[in-house]
Amino acid sequence: MSKSNFVIKNIVISASADGIGWCIASFFIEQGHTVFLSDINQQKINEIKKHPLFNKRIFIENINASDPVSVKKYFESLTNKLSSIDALINNVGIAGPTGVMEDLSIDDWKQTIDINLNSHFYFTKFAIPLLKKNQGGSIINLSSTAGLFGFPLRTPYAASKWAIIGVTKSLAMELGKFNIRVNAICPGSVSGDRIDRVIAAKASSLGISERELREDFEGMVSLKTFVDKEDIANMATFLVSEEAKKVSGQIMTVDGHTERMD
Repeated sequence: MSKSNFVIKNIVISASADGIGWCIASFFIEQGHTVFLSDINQQKINEIKKHPLFNKRIFIENINASDPVSVKKYFESLTNKLSSIDALINNVGIAGPTGVMEDLSIDDWKQTIDINLNSHFYFTKFAIPLLKKNQGGSIINLSSTAGLFGFPLRTPYAASKWAIIGVTKSLAMELGKFNIRVNAICPGSVSGDRIDRVIAAKASSLGISERELREDFEGMVSLKTFVDKEDIANMATFLVSEEAKKVSGQIMTVDGHTERMD
């Protein structure tokens, strides 16, 4: 797209003060778009508020994405600022517990589903009217390769990510007539602190070394490597762009080709 045809988009991204969410936001900021961010980590929010584009093209609020009242108030505030939005990126998610089903606590199960799945529902429910006012747009749901395979010892996480696939497929059918595209991104293991914690917990559960398990994780992937958060951001920027205007209902894996998960 030529610069003369460039249109600034308003993009809402949840869980976006750090990690994959902030990386995605940074890509859109660099392209010249305006981002509306939210997170529960006040320390990271304060860091973003020091950005020279804060309150210009970067806006951020402290929101508990698993609390529907907070999410509703957030979108009421956005509605007062904006006539419409161009895109919603649902990035909220936690790793959840590691262990066999009978040993998991009910609270751990509920927390994983509440944060990983229900937050997507809340954000999407309140974003749809703003997308309709835009006469089209893009919704991106962050799922996982755990939403495509079984994932022993990580059942709550896998269940939440499989559910996001179902939400994505169903919403693509519901919203297509409004020119709203809905897609999911399924990252593989993403380099960083989170996968390090997952490997540590699972290695402990299995009684093996973290190094051995890390090598096994890498061996599950055809490219024999983890992906980087920038790989996820590249896919997100494509799906929001005009180049993806006919792409909807798709499950986009960014994982180096996962062959198995066990």
